[in-house]
Amino acid sequence: MSASIARAFAVRSGARMANRAPAFASVAARRFMSFKPIYTAEVVTTGGRNGQAVSSDKALDVKLTMPKALGGSGAPGKTNPEQLFAAGYAACFQGAMGLAASNLKVKLSGNGTANSLVTIGKDADGGLCLSVELRISEPGVDKETTQKVVDLAHTICPYSRATRGNIEVKLVVV
Repeated sequence: MSASIARAFAVRSGARMANRAPAFASVAARRFMSFKPIYTAEVVTTGGRNGQAVSSDKALDVKLTMPKALGGSGAPGKTNPEQLFAAGYAACFQGAMGLAASNLKVKLSGNGTANSLVTIGKDADGGLCLSVELRISEPGVDKETTQKVVDLAHTICPYSRATRGNIEVKLVVV
């Protein structure tokens, strides 16, 4: 564990310290990667599912709440990890669709949507697991062509690649 991550963990696991900026890890400290990094997003959370998440550039600063379905308050104006994952996957997938469409010489409308449904539940052993359903709409492009773009995007998208074989992912062209 790098010194800055250890320091962040120590600060976060103890009593909250007023006005203390999140400790962010240095990129140089992460030498475990088997690929050449292009960009690293960094977010520090405090308080877990009922806390706060802040990105190193402060562009993301959200309050977190446990959904009512998981026994939390589901407080209005707050988000949860499943919503953040759903937003990230949908946005990344649409980006991959743009690349896939370019490779297939297909013109997308620019008005397409990716509706991402991230579900958390219990598996047969009682452990928690996730599933994702992406509902893709591409106005002005026929379903068959859209399906080809979606299928290729699923091989390109880093979220799809990371989840492949780990969680159930269903792609639906609507």
